Amino acid sequence: MNVARQVVSFLGSRGLKLVTAESCTAGLIASCLAEVPGSGACLDVGFVTYSPSGKAGFLGVQHATMQAHGLTSEPVAREMAAGALQQNAVCADVAVANTGVADAVPSSGPPPGTQCFAWAYRLRDGSIAAFTETRQFSGSRNEIRRQAARYALSRVEHYFNALGARR
Repeated sequence: MNVARQVVSFLGSRGLKLVTAESCTAGLIASCLAEVPGSGACLDVGFVTYSPSGKAGFLGVQHATMQAHGLTSEPVAREMAAGALQQNAVCADVAVANTGVADAVPSSGPPPGTQCFAWAYRLRDGSIAAFTETRQFSGSRNEIRRQAARYALSRVEHYFNALGARR
């Protein structure tokens, strides 16, 4: 069973909905889920925010966070995921966020293939718990984006289970 099918099955079996907040993957995470029949029951909203103004305006990422840590960072991914869950029209319980570099950048930035992820979960008490990771992928620009999308989905159940009794 592929990872998207596993995530749809996992979310569906628990009555959970997911929102994506994507930068580098540009909607591929949501697209992977949408390929699975029945995914409409668990895919709520997908945000694609490449620019700092989009991250701030649509997801509430703080400019200070972007300036202090850079766009490709776990703190930015964390704020993207939490911000996606907090939007008024979003009915999701789970958020997956990605920001990264898929091709060559100036020498001062992170190396190509660097991908930062966050998984956020709305808890029973209404608070949000989030987990972050940074991973390095190789290949062409689009190969990196596809690997990142698959990886993002592959950790949804893992981090849900890590919540234990808090969920």
